[in-house]
Amino acid sequence: MMSADSGSAVLETKDDGPKIPDKKKTKFDVVIIGAGPSGYTAGIYCSRAGYDTLILSGVLPGGQLVNTTEVENYPGFENGIMGPDLMIDMRKQSQRMGTTIIDDEVVDVDFRRKPFKVLTASEEYEGRAVIIATGATPRKMGLEGEETFGGKGVSYCATCDGPFFRNQDIVVVGGGDSAIEEATFLTKFATTVHLVHRRDELRASKIMQERALHNEKIKFHWDSAVIDIKGDQKVQQAVLKNLKTNEETTLDIGGLFVAIGHNPNTELFKKQIELDDKGYVVLKNKTHTSIEGIFAAGDVHDREYRQAITAAAFGCMAAIDIDKYLTEDADK
Repeated sequence: MMSADSGSAVLETKDDGPKIPDKKKTKFDVVIIGAGPSGYTAGIYCSRAGYDTLILSGVLPGGQLVNTTEVENYPGFENGIMGPDLMIDMRKQSQRMGTTIIDDEVVDVDFRRKPFKVLTASEEYEGRAVIIATGATPRKMGLEGEETFGGKGVSYCATCDGPFFRNQDIVVVGGGDSAIEEATFLTKFATTVHLVHRRDELRASKIMQERALHNEKIKFHWDSAVIDIKGDQKVQQAVLKNLKTNEETTLDIGGLFVAIGHNPNTELFKKQIELDDKGYVVLKNKTHTSIEGIFAAGDVHDREYRQAITAAAFGCMAAIDIDKYLTEDADK
């Protein structure tokens, strides 16, 4: 397979030194925007297939896993692995396959014609194909305690972190399908799940509401909001405020799950590709977007699973789809 540009993708400072990306190189077969599990996996597969591949990781590479502690449910790690360590290993593996990784933030794209253009503040890159792997960001309550106790009792994913809170009291914030689903799931582990909702009725679907309302482990706190999170090294208390009476209540808890939705990181692509009503990338066929040659992988289009392993799987799928696309494109 022919490379989009001649020359080495990286420069080596010395035989045993680190590889440093050659920022002068701007033309690639594949440009991947984002460096979470989907982006790194796509880089591994694209590079192994012989394509000259660039990952633009952004200023904080690694996706949501860099803000987590122990990951128990990613296959291959019997004793678990810290989220940041998993991302470092994925990054190194992608680089070992020949992927160029540049820690720069994409500020604009031009998908109107080929080769596609991806711009950072300092450079313009071209790709014969692009994978959008920018992920999604959990919505936050805006409390200082969220930042203080992120990965230390504050979580945004019950299926990821629920097993860490066995036999503890837990708070879940929210009233939609995601919150009810997370609260119900957490009853498998928790002693009591305190569901805190700003209104006096749930927004979740009726069948999910019924299951939650009849679950003896779920205690509802209506017309309420979490106003503070306290603890020593980890979450130990949540302070609730009733929005109608202004009464405050302090709960002794082991964890707090925020389930008020996610925002897909698609602001850059609003006028370029088709997005759904929530801003997620619309897939037309497998991992293909509305523009031929532009693909998407991971939480940027996945509204349902949002797991590291499913994001990685979508990265693999996008890379395989790109291989077919670029092979057919070369034969035209």
